Amino acid sequence: MKLSLWIHRSAAAHPDSEAALLETRHLAAFVTGLSLTRQRIHDPDLSADVVATLDALAARLHAGEPLAYLLGNQSFYGLDLAVSRATLIPRSDSEAVVERALHHLRDVTRPTVLDLGTGSGALALAIAAARPDADVTGSDQSTAALAVAMENARRLGMPNVRFWHGDWLAPFADESADLIISNPPYIAPDDPHLAALSHEPLSALVAAEDGYRDLNVIMDDAPRVLKTGGWLIMEHGWQQGDALRARAARNPAWQHIATGQDYARRDRYTEMQKGG
Repeated sequence: MKLSLWIHRSAAAHPDSEAALLETRHLAAFVTGLSLTRQRIHDPDLSADVVATLDALAARLHAGEPLAYLLGNQSFYGLDLAVSRATLIPRSDSEAVVERALHHLRDVTRPTVLDLGTGSGALALAIAAARPDADVTGSDQSTAALAVAMENARRLGMPNVRFWHGDWLAPFADESADLIISNPPYIAPDDPHLAALSHEPLSALVAAEDGYRDLNVIMDDAPRVLKTGGWLIMEHGWQQGDALRARAARNPAWQHIATGQDYARRDRYTEMQKGG
């Protein structure tokens, strides 16, 4: 069977044929080693074994397994990151959070940055790549996720990043950080959107107290760990900003509390600064 025939046959079986065609080409690139560009030039005959491998991957894709898990990698903020079923898939929405963090660090020399619930290390590594002078630490409760993050740092050659096993801010010393960034679990256990995320680790998605438990824990403890003038930025669901700002406003440690949007103009993160 020709590669082009397999691609179009596989994509046609998917209801969204345009998106499926692109994802199918990525699968073909992964198995055959032919880039998307080279696939338009070369149309090799596929062996029965290669067709069987491609068919098995396509079946998983069409059953809803994310392409990033099938390929084992995902692009984020210009970095090619390994991912696994132990980590969330980094999404472009979170790049707006990185941009905001870098904005707050622009006048800080050799900043100390903490990434809580680092997963694949996406936020920590993106900041470390943009600020080689920063001392960046990512933490996570999952040892499997930390293994992925450490491998990403090693492969990308990022000596200014380290990873710790721990529960949110518990491992960190008082007044040690210029900036804390986090994409914690924030989805309520009964949220109907969870069905679309069934392949991703539930522990990185779901939080008690209608999705607010981990957000509140981080927000309440962060003033202890931040230096005066330091910033906390937490990613959250589009409908959670009002409640988070209201809680922060009741804590005299916080000032300049605001919610920001992602590139799709949806509320994506809330930030606050530790006052003097």
